[in-house]
Amino acid sequence: MSINLRPIGAAAILVVAAASAATSQSRIPRPNQSFAVRFAVDGDTLDVAGVGRVRLLGIDAPEPGAGFDTPAPFAREARDRLASLAAGRYVRLETDGDPRDAYARVLAYVMRADGLHLNAEMLRAGLARVSARTPLQRLGELQRAEDAAQLARRGIWGERPSIPPRTIRSPVLR
Repeated sequence: MSINLRPIGAAAILVVAAASAATSQSRIPRPNQSFAVRFAVDGDTLDVAGVGRVRLLGIDAPEPGAGFDTPAPFAREARDRLASLAAGRYVRLETDGDPRDAYARVLAYVMRADGLHLNAEMLRAGLARVSARTPLQRLGELQRAEDAAQLARRGIWGERPSIPPRTIRSPVLR
């Protein structure tokens, strides 16, 4: 008689994975600690190894929509740009005020190892706008980055992105 332990092993792995995910979600980054970025969730949120979801502090990017919601103009471009700047790279996270938002995401200025400030870079690209609900230490820097994008009419401050026309195919009549 043999006993199949595979379901028990799988359940144990799920329990350990859930516990480590809960631990990583509750972690507030320390200054000068580097973390690997797994992917961009949208134009102002990253998934960071060892931390969980990180919302770029002081900015708001167009929303991608969910379900049947239509994505806002430039939402895809914002997510793709943030992914190109951060995915697979190491970043430092600097908090300013409350370390979390209402959705339990860490609120932070995100700095790449080469010193690039991703929050300001998204504003300079015209793919986000300044959104500060509380006083921020880097608000002046963020506002200057947004002003530069507005002056150059980049991204949301210019024209809508060109969207290829949808091809509607009519049924072939025979």
